[in-house]
Amino acid sequence: MALKRYFATKDNTITNAFKANLQTRGVSGNMGQSDILEIFHIYAQASATSQENCKVLIQFNIDQIDSDRTDGTIPASGSVNFFLKMYNAEHSQTTPKDFTVVVNAVSQSWQEGLGLDMENYSDIDESNWLYASDTDIAASASVTAMRFGVSEHKLHLTGATSNYVFESTNDTDTPGYFDWGTSTAEVATNVATIINASASDDFSANAVGSIVYITSSAPGADGNTNSLTSSMHGAGGPRMLDITGSDSVANDGLSGTFSGGNNFTPWTTEGGDYITGSDASPLEYTFTQHFNTGFEDLEIDVSHLVEDWISQTAPVENNYGFGVHLTGTLTDAANSYYTKMFFARGSQFFLKRPVIEARWDSSKKDDRGNFYLSSSLVPAADNLMTLYLYNIVKGNLTNIPAVGTNVINVSIYSGSANNTAPAGSKIGLSIGGGTVAADDINTTASWVETGIYSCSFAYTSSAITTIFDVWHSGGVEYHTGSAIAVNTFNSQDYNFDQNYVSNVTNLHAWYTTAENARFRLYVREKDWSPTIYTVASKDIETSIIQDAYYKIVRVQDGFEVVPFGTGSLNYTRLSYDVSGSYFDLKMNLFDTDTVYEMSFAYVINGSYVEQPEKFRFRIE
Repeated sequence: MALKRYFATKDNTITNAFKANLQTRGVSGNMGQSDILEIFHIYAQASATSQENCKVLIQFNIDQIDSDRTDGTIPASGSVNFFLKMYNAEHSQTTPKDFTVVVNAVSQSWQEGLGLDMENYSDIDESNWLYASDTDIAASASVTAMRFGVSEHKLHLTGATSNYVFESTNDTDTPGYFDWGTSTAEVATNVATIINASASDDFSANAVGSIVYITSSAPGADGNTNSLTSSMHGAGGPRMLDITGSDSVANDGLSGTFSGGNNFTPWTTEGGDYITGSDASPLEYTFTQHFNTGFEDLEIDVSHLVEDWISQTAPVENNYGFGVHLTGTLTDAANSYYTKMFFARGSQFFLKRPVIEARWDSSKKDDRGNFYLSSSLVPAADNLMTLYLYNIVKGNLTNIPAVGTNVINVSIYSGSANNTAPAGSKIGLSIGGGTVAADDINTTASWVETGIYSCSFAYTSSAITTIFDVWHSGGVEYHTGSAIAVNTFNSQDYNFDQNYVSNVTNLHAWYTTAENARFRLYVREKDWSPTIYTVASKDIETSIIQDAYYKIVRVQDGFEVVPFGTGSLNYTRLSYDVSGSYFDLKMNLFDTDTVYEMSFAYVINGSYVEQPEKFRFRIE
């Protein structure tokens, strides 16, 4: 499988747009639970020069990508590209055209929030235009042990569930009483001890020197409603506890409040903090895409940023996601760009949720059934034939223990009299591929992925038309391949028409999202007339298409779920082996209770030619 999608873990729209009254800005509005994401710029709506902007924040689980790489699900750095994909959401309002969208790395953590209102910005939560997060923390207050000598000093705590009174006395065995001790530090310790013993439902306390820090059990703003007062039974005399921090000697009625029940983290710059720069350098983290009509999807290669998140390279050692917005020029423009919408991660449309899409070429071109003698008719690269070894143990691909991920040697032999086994001496090979010297009797095979090894070499012995490959290392022969028929490149004296008939031989009517299906493609030339033998063969001959690609669309509306992945990445190119072309497909890419259709394109005479056959399946 050369395609894997990672869905967003949180997203949000933030804005400084005016509310309906055109006087108050919705800077505190949060839209973290909306199924739509929005970016825009509005000029001169509230006044002749007023400006309003709207941005998107979105984050993905980079740790999951790193874990998949460790497990071998995706290739190493440099062999895979990562694309940020966000899908256009059609709407009834105006849509701008001819504008550029910027994607930056966000430079600090932020909260998604629970807001939904994208019209009046009435849902107040973090993150928003002003704040990155609002992590509720417990409200707190402090009491300072000042002086001692009063036997009946009282501390009153008013909590969410009960009122508590603590009284100074020498009788420490009585609940709610504390000993004033012999020093301010001892008084503080005794006060903290009695609070923890009697008021654990609403408060906890900790003494540091002569100060008692009292923490409300209610986090956030609710904890700020708690209060405390200090009083004495007798009139006059010095007090023992100060809850105001004034260090005065007032006799009675001191009161204080709890505070700090919210930990608002503002953006350094309103509208979000981003790591900016130009994507001309792989060390900078700004990416752009131009929209001509305004209805396009966003699709940007963000590979170097994802790789630096994985490797925790400064200044993006922490993954805080992407900011998506209009360019700085457009956000200050004297005209409006209203409004571009994308589907959010909570959208009911599974296939249009934002993703990071990993793409790589996983095709394996195993020439065992398509092996050719080296010829001057073809480019040197096409004279290199590739063979694979698949080490399958109890149904699973497994590295050869003594080889691991190291190289292994391959030698080529002629066949026996009946071509059922290798015979004679090793055949000398020409330089190229894994062969480093002329007439070398070994070519080097490399580890490809778990349990798979591959070698490439040019074969020049025209007198021997059936050969066998023997894989060995350290004097141990690990595998002998099946007989390989050596074909010959031939030129033609006419320009023939290459037309094919295709069929997916193992297609099922339906699949589940838990399956990783392998599709086998049978191809033959159109109007093909088979050679008739007196002895029938049960093996079906198939034409091997060296460059074939698949595409998958949703039948109900023709939406391309997986387009033809041609070009430099070739991420939907089919593999082939002695049994023909094939590809693997993880079915969790698709939404359930939906019918899909696959089709194929072959490279014929240098052009991509889509084949007429369509093959349908349903996801249950």
